Amino acid sequence: MQKLFWDGIRQSVQLGLHERRTGIVCVENYQARGRHPSIEVLPNLEADIRSLVDAQAQADPKFQSTFLYARISVRAVREALVSVHGYNESELPSRQTCG
Repeated sequence: MQKLFWDGIRQSVQLGLHERRTGIVCVENYQARGRHPSIEVLPNLEADIRSLVDAQAQADPKFQSTFLYARISVRAVREALVSVHGYNESELPSRQTCG
């Protein structure tokens, strides 16, 4: 882990020295890094989740809140997305993200 840290520092210093020597500033493409938002990768995901959860939604029994409560767990929603809507387990967001 520490080796990776020092390799990153070394690369940053080398890049800075190269920029200083040539006078050309390197621009990084930060937007291309990491995992893209699920809505961009899977445009129908929100509608599919909503179709599963809306059938299980109910109002607050004491009517103290305007929020609806879903009687379905996140794990069950992910399983239904795979079995009913045909998503791959690996392309779906994690359970924590879905929750």
